[in-house]
Amino acid sequence: QVQLVESGGGLVQAGGSLRLSCVASLRTLSQYTMGWFRQAPGSEREFVSSIDWSGRNTQYGDSVKGRFSISRDNAAATIYLQMNNLRSDDTAVYYCASAPLVNQLTRIEQVRTWGRGTQVTVSS
Repeated sequence: QVQLVESGGGLVQAGGSLRLSCVASLRTLSQYTMGWFRQAPGSEREFVSSIDWSGRNTQYGDSVKGRFSISRDNAAATIYLQMNNLRSDDTAVYYCASAPLVNQLTRIEQVRTWGRGTQVTVSS
């Protein structure tokens, strides 16, 4: 069973940046599509971004396009989410997710493994 561990969350002012990391308990991520979802208090978990096994195909939720960037290092079994120009409505717990052998990872029901999450709080 794959385990995912997120880090990099914290408190930041609006307009600031954070970089989230997710390390998998694997020697390589090459067979997994990886992604980030988030859940704000009182809201449903929503898709943020995903990246396929090659790193060439990425997807973003509408609210983060142009501000967030996802990347991966398969050899290090790690993915990253660079978050720039953060807004107060980005405040949420951010979850790393994985799914084997899918082209895109944008829906909760596709996720095979979840991380425990990392809190991101953006103050206005």
